[in-house]
Amino acid sequence: MISLILWLLFGALVGWLASIVMKTNGQQGALLNIVVGIVGAFIGGFIINREVAPSVFSLPSLLTAFLGAVILLGIYNMATRGRVR
Repeated sequence: MISLILWLLFGALVGWLASIVMKTNGQQGALLNIVVGIVGAFIGGFIINREVAPSVFSLPSLLTAFLGAVILLGIYNMATRGRVR
């Protein structure tokens, strides 16, 4: 149970930081920040070819997740660029 809570907090932090960098912070809430952070961790781990284990919370893991979250938000921004918000 503790690892689930840590994953949610880790995802929220990474998603929030990535949304600030990508200037989408006003468009997404806490739940979307968590989803972006967790999915970003998997994307970053796939790109960097690292295994992101749930029990490993370190600076390299944080940076990997942040990179993946920024890439995810960049893809989302490119896909919705022409749409009216």
